[in-house]
Amino acid sequence: MQVHRDINNLPYFKNAAITIGTFDGVHSGHLQIIQQVKREALLNKGESVIITFDPHPRMVLNRKENQAPIRLLTTLLEKTELLAKQGIDHLVVVPFTLEFSNQSAREYISDFLVEKFHPKTIIIGYDHRFGNNREGDYHLLEKYQQEYHYEVKEIPEQVLNNITISSTKIRSALKEGDITTAKECLGYDYFFEGKVVDGNKLGRTIGYPTANLEIKNTNKLIPENGIYAVNLAIGKASVNEDSLFIPESFHQGMMSIGIRPTIADNRRTIEVNIFDFNKDIYGRIVRVYVKYFLRNEEKFDSLEELKKQISLDEIKTKKLLSENES
Repeated sequence: MQVHRDINNLPYFKNAAITIGTFDGVHSGHLQIIQQVKREALLNKGESVIITFDPHPRMVLNRKENQAPIRLLTTLLEKTELLAKQGIDHLVVVPFTLEFSNQSAREYISDFLVEKFHPKTIIIGYDHRFGNNREGDYHLLEKYQQEYHYEVKEIPEQVLNNITISSTKIRSALKEGDITTAKECLGYDYFFEGKVVDGNKLGRTIGYPTANLEIKNTNKLIPENGIYAVNLAIGKASVNEDSLFIPESFHQGMMSIGIRPTIADNRRTIEVNIFDFNKDIYGRIVRVYVKYFLRNEEKFDSLEELKKQISLDEIKTKKLLSENES
């Protein structure tokens, strides 16, 4: 898959089948649209093109309207990686700005879609809106299809409803620690990445050293506070937060998200105890695949009680992860 970020320097797409969307999460609902785009491209001996935006449009428009920021299921790099696995020919990342959102619907069609992509087929939902004040829609695209020599095709309402329901369910499930529902809707284990940074090293004193993770993208949705069984991948030394993730090694572990009430920290932290591992990975990027929710955060009367509970968590985690592998 070729990734294009300069919309003023795009290749001439051959008989392009295009669709436009945020594709946050690239979950199982999105795959039906992706397959439709690929079928149309194949039918016309053309290229499949997905157009997405960065930042997410709601991050720009919500800021303008003083609304709460959206929490994303995937960063742009994660979304790029997931889309590449689907066999799309081109991903075009359009910088989303207020200026872009303010263009008229007619300009959006002529100056953006037609001039930049020369589409043979445009695949969008019946409820797709574009242009200033969201004045453009499916019917406006239909109106101009003869003039601009494209064919517009509708994504079935049921598919769109499934996407909306799935996205909402995934976000709600992760906020509630319901990892099973999130995975069912995503079609894969929810994951996020963080850089290993210095912590207070309390884990070492009780025999459970942890990698403390710092999340660069504050809009990334992090699951509810609690204790989790996880798989994880440690990125190669050359991997940084602005590049595609390349794993160097894979491990199992247990993760704590929360404010560590036993020591009255009150800062939300993400800590991972990596099983059978003692290497220095400070500064490295770690990808965490969330497998199971174990329990809520608890406040213990002593570090000794905390240690006993962590020991039980370790036994349960290893059992769950072992069962999952078999």
